[in-house]
Amino acid sequence: MVSFESLKSEYERNWANLEIRPGRHSDANAVARKAINGKATYQQIERLTGVPWYFTALCHYRESNFDFDTYLGNGETLHRTTTIVPKGRGPFATFVDGAVDAFRIENFIGAQDWSIARMLFRLEAFNGFGYHAKGVNSPYLYGGSNLYGPPEARAGKFVRDHVFDPNHVDSQLGTAAILHAMLALDSSITLDGSPQFAGRIEPEDDAASTVVLMQQALNRLGANPPLAEDGISGPKTRAAVSRFQQQNGLRDTGLLDGATVAAITRATQPGGVMQGGDLSQVLTRLEDLAQVLRPSGGGTLPAPAMPGNTLPATNDPISLFERLFSLINNKTTPMPGPVTPTNPAPVDQLKQVVDLLSTLLNKNGKPVLGQVNGALGETIGKLLDGKKTALGIGGSLITALLSSVTASPSAGGLAGLLGTIVSAVPGLGQFAMPISLALTAWGVLGKLEKWAQGTAPPPKVTA
Repeated sequence: MVSFESLKSEYERNWANLEIRPGRHSDANAVARKAINGKATYQQIERLTGVPWYFTALCHYRESNFDFDTYLGNGETLHRTTTIVPKGRGPFATFVDGAVDAFRIENFIGAQDWSIARMLFRLEAFNGFGYHAKGVNSPYLYGGSNLYGPPEARAGKFVRDHVFDPNHVDSQLGTAAILHAMLALDSSITLDGSPQFAGRIEPEDDAASTVVLMQQALNRLGANPPLAEDGISGPKTRAAVSRFQQQNGLRDTGLLDGATVAAITRATQPGGVMQGGDLSQVLTRLEDLAQVLRPSGGGTLPAPAMPGNTLPATNDPISLFERLFSLINNKTTPMPGPVTPTNPAPVDQLKQVVDLLSTLLNKNGKPVLGQVNGALGETIGKLLDGKKTALGIGGSLITALLSSVTASPSAGGLAGLLGTIVSAVPGLGQFAMPISLALTAWGVLGKLEKWAQGTAPPPKVTA
């Protein structure tokens, strides 16, 4: 497994020794100036993702030579859905939108460590770690410097997929060489981006264990060429994932989404060979629903093994969806004949799925309460579900009305009734109004939560 810690000292040493070759200084400065010219756009991306603007500029140079009409993840046009890994992205309205999507896929959003070593690690991961196995410094980083190519260093290049030519010298400038030139032209660039807290796990490190398991599983399923089990979802791994998705009726993205992780896991189990179209639409829809419910930053949903027909004790929607994945991906009875999307699932399996969906929706057809609506527990939450806003507004109006009434219990009619209430509860508005306003705010937040989860009731049809 390739880890940042194992390569950190190498990156720091290379950066300390890096020099741009004398014959490439003018080229490096010209590229650096182009990168700096796009600073305003890259800074928009930095504000949205936390990724330093100069890191975005380096990726943009290598992927599409600073063309702002392309998708940062692979250099394809923004105006059509991407056809190479990552597939199925876009179209995007702006370069910024596409870049945010690309960085989300790479697990860069939320990262805190932007030291020089970590940046070089991420840049190389963007292209792949194949050069390490050849004993060559990657030209993606070091092209045009003394660290790549003769006379100071070894040459070599992957001239096409899986084909390495040890005598070929990549003429394109490396990202580390360009960053070196940018530092000399823009004094605002600082490379002191180490995390505030030592030992903090970065997002891509957190996802590495899942990637390793999937690489191992794909190798057992006959990935060709075999994948390096390094925990990096690089070009080879994504190509293998794409082939698996194509062969098994899944959405072809090349990405390890929840449906794909579940399908790969099932395919490696005894008797678990996938057949084309086998429940792939159900898996995809469940994955989409799970992504809506899962908090931001959440990872994939591997299928947990849970025996029998026992429903999970928790009412947590994510646990229930994971149980659904488990049921769908661990069938015990094979479907006879060719499998098509219209083939019914086995009766017992379908019953379990229906039971779980009933648990998700409750007996009354209402979704499980979220954190806002269930803040005071299921009983009170369900009692007030759909009523909090109306009660709060009504309570505020009544409190305001009572507060304006002079205490006259001796009066007759409605005035006497209101006067009796006011005199019986002195200082009514001082505590009733805040409670009513708080109930109104709670109701509004609850409705926003339902809309975010996609569980809000449909609008009523009016004549």
